[in-house]
Amino acid sequence: MELKTRIFAPLMSVKSLPAISDVEIEYLNVYGARVHNLKNIDVSLPRNRMIVITGISGSGKSSLAFDTIYAEGQRRYIESFSAYARQFIGSMERPDVDKITGLSPVISIEQKTTNKNPRSTVGTVTEIYDFIRLLYARIGEAFSEATGKKMVRYTESQIQEHILEHYQGKKIVLLAPMVRGRKGHYRELFEKVRKQGYLKVRIDGEIKELKEKMQVDRYKIHDIELVVDRLAIDDKASERLKPSLDTALKLGNGLIMVMDHDTEKVSQFSRQLMCPDSGISYEDPSPNTFSFNSPYGACPHCKGLGVVHEIDMEAVVPDPTVPLNAGGIAPLGEWRDNHAFKALRRFSKKYDFNLSCPVGQLPQRAFNKIMYGVEEGIPDEENLNDLYRTGEFEGVVNMIRRCYNETSSENLRRWAEEFMESIPCPECGGTRLKKESLQFKVAGKNIAQISNIDINELSEWFANIEPLLSDKQNTIARELLKEIRVRLGFLLDVGLEYLTLNRASRTLSGGESQRIRLATQIGSQLVGITYILDEPSIGLHQRDNTRLIKALRDLASVGNTVLVVEHDKDIMLASDYIIDLGPGAGRLGGGVVGAGTPYEFLQSDTLTAQYLSGKKNIAIPAQRRPGNGHFLELLGATGHNLKHVSISIPMGAMTVVTGVSGSGKSSLINATLYPILRQHLYNSRQKPLAYEAIRGLEHIDKVIEIDQSPIGRTPRSNPATYIGVFSDIRTLFAQLPEAKIRGYKPGRFSFNVKGGRCEECEGGGMKVIEMNFLPDVNVLCETCMGRRYNRETLEVRYKGKSISDVLEMPVREAVEFFEPIPAIYRKIKTLADVGLGYLTLGQAATTLSGGEAQRVKLAAELSKKDTGNTFYILDEPTTGLHFEDIRLLLEVLDQLVEKGNTVLIIEHNLDVVKVADYIIDLGPEGGARGGTILATGTPEQVAEVAESHTARFLKPELQMA
Repeated sequence: MELKTRIFAPLMSVKSLPAISDVEIEYLNVYGARVHNLKNIDVSLPRNRMIVITGISGSGKSSLAFDTIYAEGQRRYIESFSAYARQFIGSMERPDVDKITGLSPVISIEQKTTNKNPRSTVGTVTEIYDFIRLLYARIGEAFSEATGKKMVRYTESQIQEHILEHYQGKKIVLLAPMVRGRKGHYRELFEKVRKQGYLKVRIDGEIKELKEKMQVDRYKIHDIELVVDRLAIDDKASERLKPSLDTALKLGNGLIMVMDHDTEKVSQFSRQLMCPDSGISYEDPSPNTFSFNSPYGACPHCKGLGVVHEIDMEAVVPDPTVPLNAGGIAPLGEWRDNHAFKALRRFSKKYDFNLSCPVGQLPQRAFNKIMYGVEEGIPDEENLNDLYRTGEFEGVVNMIRRCYNETSSENLRRWAEEFMESIPCPECGGTRLKKESLQFKVAGKNIAQISNIDINELSEWFANIEPLLSDKQNTIARELLKEIRVRLGFLLDVGLEYLTLNRASRTLSGGESQRIRLATQIGSQLVGITYILDEPSIGLHQRDNTRLIKALRDLASVGNTVLVVEHDKDIMLASDYIIDLGPGAGRLGGGVVGAGTPYEFLQSDTLTAQYLSGKKNIAIPAQRRPGNGHFLELLGATGHNLKHVSISIPMGAMTVVTGVSGSGKSSLINATLYPILRQHLYNSRQKPLAYEAIRGLEHIDKVIEIDQSPIGRTPRSNPATYIGVFSDIRTLFAQLPEAKIRGYKPGRFSFNVKGGRCEECEGGGMKVIEMNFLPDVNVLCETCMGRRYNRETLEVRYKGKSISDVLEMPVREAVEFFEPIPAIYRKIKTLADVGLGYLTLGQAATTLSGGEAQRVKLAAELSKKDTGNTFYILDEPTTGLHFEDIRLLLEVLDQLVEKGNTVLIIEHNLDVVKVADYIIDLGPEGGARGGTILATGTPEQVAEVAESHTARFLKPELQMA
């Protein structure tokens, strides 16, 4: 089979379509794939090439790439284990496919693999931070926390030479520090050294003779040094000085103090790193010294998390005018006969106030007693423990803190969190590390400082670091610097230059997380692997597409097969081979409708090919909506990288916020504007990022954010339950004659309630098999065969369909099935309207992509009655959508705007940007170099702004239309 290609310069910014060489090509062959909706398809994919699998949403792309090819690769890996190992982990079920040949080891890079652990950061995921920790441990220079001077260490011979030189002709006292700044009576210590033959000790600066039963005040802080020797320094002193020094250093754990006998001035010397002026010493650094996941490096206050939970007094006392017995103190609630309110009754008599007194008018001493358990304010730890032991009321604040720190109940912890807020750790300032770890520097910067600068700046810093290091440091660091630079380069290649190493992994979008894993895999330099990626272009601006394409092609060029499930035009045209699945979604899809090189594919007449070639296009509206004359103005936003940004959003129009990745879009909308609107409309406790003022709130009476977070965390959650239609369906079944005869209520038709469900799988349809160190596996319930309900419940039928049949029904079919029942029809119709006609009503929420979950949420909102003054916020709604799906989505959003509502979309996709009524473009770059408004106005106006990267790509789109 000969694979050729041609250049299509006018089509896209990708200037040429790559050719597959005419040498003999090996193929990855899939025969008879029938997983999910795949219709017994055969495909041949050229190995060691970049292949794009595309098609409309629900056509079977993920079923082919992940559930067939990747699943078979996983199964073969498990089969390679010994029989002894397999008995512990079991075996994986073979995908429903006749045969797969030419399959190499498989690595999946999906969107759902983001690590939610708060300790996981960009630096730890990419392993760059591990190399930097090693760099600091080997060449870092220590500086005194007290004086800022460079710390030194002494050998025994250097200490001896210093004493002989600087104390010549003087009498000295050699002291070995035993106790430094600690409480205690130390009776046992004094007795021990007295029995060893020592005669004197220096206690808190005063030399005393050792006596029997000697002790000090146990409640005071003491410094105790043992007097090892007293001698005069002259030409003959070296013979006596050497063994005394050796003894003193052993007793003092490498630290020794030399006191001038006459002036009593003390100098300190240490084998460890030490400040000669202040006497502060540090242990020799190791890589763990700089790890916030190790007790040797983590800040002891925040345990290496960088944030702590503190009591939010505004949440504890939301309204000072509300009386005590009416819920004025939110954690206590309204009057009840319990320990807390009994304590309040006692306090009211003691401090002369009434329980109906507003909280804000309480006497200060009474308020302190209620809040902290003591009259004068916040108690120390010892007093707090005494209060708790004696059963006395410990105070509302301390009660919340104790519930958060000590409970094993997640519900109680969540309750406590409602009255707390996360703030940067006051001890480490959010750096996560001990103060000592931050005193080690390389080229003038500590490890926290370089973790807080963006990848672009960090790469430049490491590129120019050699002149700032000594010859010895350069020799030690040469290989480490090489590894760090290469890995930073990979992050730059995939368009993540705006991130920082300390950015928490759980704050990354699906696309960012996927590109980080891609960069890590490129860095691993593996060969002969089949990589499967799920839309790596998510969240990536067109400006950065060429770099991502280069990274993918580089991965293929070294001998790997790269399978990309993707809808992006640039990536499709830059691939070696395209497979288009369809023609429809769900049961109407699952077939191969087009395949070949980009050139061959463009000659076909598939829906995807028509959009790619320009035969079909998303139309630009003839007239841009000006809005209803009102505006929502946000002034002076400065959160994260925003540089005093002010925006004016026209109401009653569709506004798109765009800009390169990391330019500040999410900071401006999701973290500033949305929390402000929630606070105003719903009294939300979520705090927005810093801003100066907001105007026009009176024009909004409802705000809805529709993001890509899952609609449920378990397989029990599904589209029908999320949009609320399943309750109506259960009520319908309960009203059927057969159900009434049997006395069935709506609860009988719930798979979450005992009675009607299958008790073997408890209504799940699947049983979870634990796989020890591998992910759990779901297998079909043998009793109900996945139908969720028992036999009696399934005997009740509506139009010949049981409740289980309804859950298995595609949305498209359900629309026709329930058309005579308006309450059910209207809700299901909205799922079809947003392009989800291929989903089944009972499809598990865990199987939905981020884009599908977002459209289910949109459908749920569409099924409700809007007010005409609703403010909708959507974050990249085109994720996972084919061109045709985007067209359908835009029609739905247009309907919302036509009713007078306002739609605000964060988006990169030019098909959405070009149809907007108003655009707000941020930039010019990501991270610290972003956060400013580059352009605002209609797409035509923004396209003329020379400084805007968006304009460069938007202008050709407008001209093509």
